[in-house]
Amino acid sequence: MKKLKIGMLLFPDLTLLDFIGPYDVFVRAACFEVFVVSEHEVPIKGEGGLLLQPDYSFDNCPPVDIVFVPGGRGVTALLTNETYKRFLVEQAKTAQYITAVCTGSLLLAACGLLVGYKATTHWRSLELLKLLGVEVVEERVVTDRNRITGGGITAGIDFGLVLTAIVGGEEMAKTIQLLLEYTPEPPFDSGHPKTADPHILKLGVELTQPQFDKRLKLLQKIIL
Repeated sequence: MKKLKIGMLLFPDLTLLDFIGPYDVFVRAACFEVFVVSEHEVPIKGEGGLLLQPDYSFDNCPPVDIVFVPGGRGVTALLTNETYKRFLVEQAKTAQYITAVCTGSLLLAACGLLVGYKATTHWRSLELLKLLGVEVVEERVVTDRNRITGGGITAGIDFGLVLTAIVGGEEMAKTIQLLLEYTPEPPFDSGHPKTADPHILKLGVELTQPQFDKRLKLLQKIIL
């Protein structure tokens, strides 16, 4: 089986589970060759300060078959970062699949790579994704031709399994799911706005409002 090269993007203040969830799936799949790329070959601090080491910089990164972008607080700064955007656009020209999890979809959309496609993102950013000309679908994983996007944070594992099934087959994806013992049984039914208690939802909105407002202002400038 030919292995597809997955280039997983790193940037400061990314959400670790956005990255690690899919990574733990991909490195167990015989159909992928996984490497990590950032602007420079220096350790990158994710949210909370954990260091992640890129394999390649933008300058020496080989062409990838699959572009992957995680989300996180750091996405905000990248929405107007021409270096990151230029790298993604160039890699996307020859990649077989363009993918993201969580607010990584906002960055792809800001690059023009999701225009005319169905996609999803974290529930708090669905409204922002719509502003960028994307047909938003509120699902854990959305596949539209060669664009594959996952919802917020924990959906990255679902996304990884879906992509593995597409490339390597269902049997491979199911085996990896078993190896990961991925049988979610959350202690509370509070993981989505439709199921969270009203006061919990209100708190979640309030906590994320400053970041939402900052991104909204940036995106309004992009689309004008």
